[in-house]
Amino acid sequence: MPRPRPSGRHRRPEPAAAPTGAPPLVLAVPGTPDTATRQLAEETLSIARSELPGLDARIGYLDADGGDVGFPSLESVLAHASAQRSARASEARDGQEAGGEDPWERWPTAVVVPLLAGPDSAQLRRIRQAVMNSGSVTELTDTLGPHPLLAEALHVRLSEAGLARADRARLFTVATAADGIILATVGGEEAVQAAGITGMLLSARLAVPVLSAALDEEGAIARAAEQLRSSGSRNLALAPCLVGPEVAEGLAAEAAREAACATAEPLGAYTAIGKLVAAKYAAVLGMTTQPSLQGAPVR
Repeated sequence: MPRPRPSGRHRRPEPAAAPTGAPPLVLAVPGTPDTATRQLAEETLSIARSELPGLDARIGYLDADGGDVGFPSLESVLAHASAQRSARASEARDGQEAGGEDPWERWPTAVVVPLLAGPDSAQLRRIRQAVMNSGSVTELTDTLGPHPLLAEALHVRLSEAGLARADRARLFTVATAADGIILATVGGEEAVQAAGITGMLLSARLAVPVLSAALDEEGAIARAAEQLRSSGSRNLALAPCLVGPEVAEGLAAEAAREAACATAEPLGAYTAIGKLVAAKYAAVLGMTTQPSLQGAPVR
């Protein structure tokens, strides 16, 4: 039997529900489709659904070849959503009186949320092209970062690798804790600048210097490492400000070896990622979700 909900000021608010007839959320997933990528995307959408009960959430892959039904392309998912909307709108109009308001007119066909931690211009161009090719009236949101929740997620990944203190109050220390962090991203200068904002938030959490650098720019990670060492840092760590699928496997580890520093795991399906996906979708519909700045506990 479900437990009774507590009353009074300690009662947790009910999560906002997706409106009836709201468009589907389509998660645009970069990178080569495989089982691990699909699991990450599904876990992310599971978190988003917990934030917005009743959410119709789907996955579209940027690099799908079209031959595998288990990995539908973003373009095909949007085209299918457009066909569904047309059929439902026709049914709704048939049931209305002449001249009545069409309830489907207020929504786009779908809301596409890029599974990107930062503004990767090359990937975003491909997403926009897929939207145009689908012929659907689709709303494309911004990328997930910069955001305080990403700083929280980076802190967790560093602590899991033994590279950061596990609490913000620094009640105890970790012998291998880094005294300088390189925040790795992809997508050019705009992505590096956006990661720099998240890096400032991470620096405030850890009380250590944080520099952002591009994984896809030759020598950028090594230069950032040298800059940190010249300012007095000795024990460096690489923190990928990436969800994961948007970069080739092993790229971050290779850059960390070149810079002679340890590395944490990418953000993956951390709770904050799913919350931000739901928040981006809700903002398009004029709703407000309140993604907490305190997600899963740092361990």
